[in-house]
Amino acid sequence: MAILSILHYPDERLHVVARPVAEVDDSIRRLIDDMSETMYAAPGIGLAATQVNVHKQVVVIDISEERNRLLALVNPRIVQSHGTQDYEEGCLSVPGIYETVRRAEQVTVEALDRNGAAFRVEAHGLLAVCIQHEMDHLMGRVFVEHLSQLKQVRIKNKLKKRLRETM
Repeated sequence: MAILSILHYPDERLHVVARPVAEVDDSIRRLIDDMSETMYAAPGIGLAATQVNVHKQVVVIDISEERNRLLALVNPRIVQSHGTQDYEEGCLSVPGIYETVRRAEQVTVEALDRNGAAFRVEAHGLLAVCIQHEMDHLMGRVFVEHLSQLKQVRIKNKLKKRLRETM
């Protein structure tokens, strides 16, 4: 396994729409393993392949305290959603920025697992937020793009300033 480099907003590669995975093979399983190692090391609770510059529909999530309940979603698709909730989100691609985003409270998702078997997951609360957040990445969207234009400009300026200070 390997720790992959995570792209940082406003990198344009974060806006590339991911392609569906044609076949879940050893290369996809290796990607899942590398992404999970990267997510745990960051540390984070979710990571989309887009964030590591691989534009395939693959997501890994683990919201457990013990960090031992990895959920891998290949070609995820929300088939049902209910309600709304406001949740403070952060992102490994937008380090140090936390903002409240409105999302569905409950979602039902169909996907393939790491072996290519179809399954369905019903999620609510944090898991529902995380799934929607990571699926946004697969569509080329970063969570801050749910915010007002003014907040987006402030966040970009803050991140650019932080980048200049580290150079």
